[in-house]
Amino acid sequence: MVVKKLLIIACLLIFQQGSTPKTILFFGDSLTAGYGLSPEEAFPALVEKTLNKKGKAVKVTNAGLSGETSAGGLSRIDWILRAPIDVFILELGANDGLRGLPLEQTRQNLQAIIDKVKSKYPKAKIVVTGMMVPPNLGKAYTDEFQKIFPELAKKNNATLIPFLLQDVAGIEKLNQADGIHPNIEGHKIVAGNVVSVVEPLL
Repeated sequence: MVVKKLLIIACLLIFQQGSTPKTILFFGDSLTAGYGLSPEEAFPALVEKTLNKKGKAVKVTNAGLSGETSAGGLSRIDWILRAPIDVFILELGANDGLRGLPLEQTRQNLQAIIDKVKSKYPKAKIVVTGMMVPPNLGKAYTDEFQKIFPELAKKNNATLIPFLLQDVAGIEKLNQADGIHPNIEGHKIVAGNVVSVVEPLL
């Protein structure tokens, strides 16, 4: 009888462990923060909702900050990493590019952020989101900027989302009046782009 009770308790513990939500941290700028929208309409919240509907127990933390640069992200990453995470999604660099900041500086800052994540949570899966900048900065700059993200992903054995705004960028009906930030419908597509990459990691 005692053995039977112990087996039941063990099974319950295993079940509880299996159902513990995985924590996904989105670390980014205004795109992640959901500029112009409510937090529930931004793509990180939509990712959480979609994955939960698919039977994946996840809890999303949105650490997006409008206007954030890679340097700004590096300055606050230690504070953000106080709580344990299972998946870290890095969405920074776009504001560096829009300001024409030195690309090597951006690359070093993003690598330093990744290093801190790996040091604090060695088992966490890392996802790097690819970004692009307008061509008015010159072909050499825009081409080199675009290379940063796949190079970082490869160097750190991270998963790459080739272009976060795939099927959204440049499409008027999917963006707000500024032509940069996705609207509600745009965020739904971005969420789909993220889910297709993140779901297999869970």
